[in-house]
This record gives sequence, C-alpha cells and structure tokens, in this order.
Amino acid sequence: MHDILSLAADNLLSPMILCFALGLFAALARSELTVPEAAAKALSIYLLFAIGFKGGVAVADHGVDGRLISALLAGVVLSFALPFVAFGLLRGMTRLSITDAAAVAAHYGSISIVTFVTAASVLTSQGIASEGYMVAVAAAMEAPAIISALWLVSRAGSGAQRMDADLWREILLNGSIVLLVGSFVIGMVTGQDGMVRIESFIVSPFQGVLCLFLLDMGLVAGRGLRTSRGVLTLGAVAFGFVMPVVGALIGLAAGLLLGLSTGGVALMMVLAASASYIAVPAAMRVALPEANPSVYLTLSLGVTFPFNLTLGIPAYVAIAQAVTGG
Repeated sequence: MHDILSLAADNLLSPMILCFALGLFAALARSELTVPEAAAKALSIYLLFAIGFKGGVAVADHGVDGRLISALLAGVVLSFALPFVAFGLLRGMTRLSITDAAAVAAHYGSISIVTFVTAASVLTSQGIASEGYMVAVAAAMEAPAIISALWLVSRAGSGAQRMDADLWREILLNGSIVLLVGSFVIGMVTGQDGMVRIESFIVSPFQGVLCLFLLDMGLVAGRGLRTSRGVLTLGAVAFGFVMPVVGALIGLAAGLLLGLSTGGVALMMVLAASASYIAVPAAMRVALPEANPSVYLTLSLGVTFPFNLTLGIPAYVAIAQAVTGG
C-alpha cells in the first residue's frame, strides 16, 4: 500500500497530471482558457504518430513471434469480452436503457490511447521496461468492443444499425486507428534506421506535447462534468470508478497468463481499465445515434479518464510490481 501511495503521489505531481488538473480547474471555474481545435488536432496527430512509430520500431527489434501473436489475440478477446462485463454492471447499477448501456459498454471494451501513453511515460520514469509491441495490442483493442455493443443491442431488438459497409468503414478507417496502425507499420519497416532519422522529433518533444494535450483533455472533461449535471445518476458515476478496477484485474490475469514483463502486465491492466473517447464515440454516432452522448462521453472522459490518470495508473503499476516481483 505504501508503494501505491508513493507512486500515486509522484504521479499526481508530474507535469502531465498537473496540466490535466489545470485544464479541469479552468473548465469548472468557467475560465476563458481554451486550446484551438486545430491545435488540439495537431497534438493528437503527433502523439498517435509517435506512439505508433516507436511501437513499430520495437517490434522490428523484437521480431514477430508467438508471444506477439498471443498478446494480440488476448487484446482482441479482452476487447470483445469487456463490454459484456460492463453491460452487466450497468444494468445492475443504473437505470440506463439497453441502448445507452450498450453504448457505454463499448467505450469500456475499447481503450484510451492517452491513458496508455501516460502509463508508458510513468513506467519509463520509474525505469520499468515493457514490451514494445504493447502498442500493437492497443491498436487491436480499438474496434472489437463496438461489435460486441451492437450485438447486445440487436439481441434486445433495440434497432441498432446493421454492420453494413458504411459502419465497417467508420470503425476500421477511423482516423486515429489509421494513423496509429499506419505509423506502426512505418516504424516496423524502417526499424532503427528510421528512428535515428526522426528521433529528435518524436522522442525529445514527446513529454511536452503530452502536457499540452492533457491540458486540453482537462478542459474537455471539465466542460463535460459541468454540463452533465442531472444526466448521470450516482450509480452511473460509481460505475465509472468500479469498471476500471474490474477491467484492470481482468487485464492483470491476462498479462500473467501471457507471461508479460512487469511493465507489460501494467500496460495490459491499463488497456483493460481505460475507456475510449475517440474511436468509439465516432462509431456510436453512426451505429447508435439514439444513444445519449452526454452519458457515454462524460463517463469515459469525465470520470474514468481522470481516475485512471491520478489513482489508477500508480495502483496498476504497483500491483504489477508486487505480483510479478519486478
């Protein structure tokens, strides 16, 4: 427990988390502080490219083997399965409709790439190594949860859109997925030679760009919390804290079964605990337009995202260290 509290304190005082807190405070205080939409888009493009490229280089160094394939399959299975867990919890803890519960569940089966990046940065600062191919696992976990959510709605006869060509295009060609997978492939093809050429661009500035991006995320989360009063019940808010813990425990079991390193287990926990706020909302607008965005966006971005950044990541890292002996 002391290790968890110590790591939590260190994480809370990191520039990244403090930038998020600044944005959250500014939004709740109704400050005029804002990040231009074009700048926020540029920051996200940079982060996705840097994450994917570095992951691809790590896979090029590691090589494609059974461990990589097993981790990818585990990520896909987790992404398919977690929405069913989330849906069951939501139906027991809230009075959300089947459609809203399924839409929320899809977010908790997919992943938050920024939470993943923050966790990777924490591991680096702690000197804890992790498998470079975990970024490929993150990419694999983006879309399967959407299919699970649509199945849950269609089973209840609630009129979800069929899995037609337009919906598949929205899921598979979502900008964040294309950029993450594409930069991953570029990094894997070019390897260390490519890294040497652009290292000064994607390594040194990374932490600073992440700080500015988290400032914007704090502003977005704060505005969501401010405008969603009366929409979320106490049970729904409680779900936003409970589901990440449940997901992290499932991710812990998966990481141990795969034989991942301490850092790899921690990242698998983070992936299973996080909730999407980029790829899944875009797909839900097409697949379940009747679902309430105020519910699923506020829970994923306004409740679970801050929880994971401030308390979740330190706890997941400390638990991974304790269980693996790392």
